[in-house]
Amino acid sequence: MSTIIWHNPRCSKSRQTLDILNKKGVSPEVVKYLELKPNANEISAVLQKLGISARELMRTKEDIYKVLNLKDENNEVKLIEAMAENPKLIERPIVIVGDKAVLGRPPEKVLELF
Repeated sequence: MSTIIWHNPRCSKSRQTLDILNKKGVSPEVVKYLELKPNANEISAVLQKLGISARELMRTKEDIYKVLNLKDENNEVKLIEAMAENPKLIERPIVIVGDKAVLGRPPEKVLELF
């Protein structure tokens, strides 16, 4: 089964997670999600696989989070749309295998998929 990682090479946790996968013999498809922005449907699908809400996937300390005043936003669709328009808001890394996914925080969490 194929493995996908939503990866930001500048993020140490993302690099550590990718390293764990490689050491495990897994060669994931690396999706640099800041460059190849996931759309709202893709984010919704990943949220379903993660089993979490949009808010739980958001990086709340990013400046854009404050600029968009998302702290008081409770509409799941609007939060997902904000992440699709501003992928910096998406917590990373996300590793997807089939119908399951994990957030690599801490990076060792990825081992739950194997």
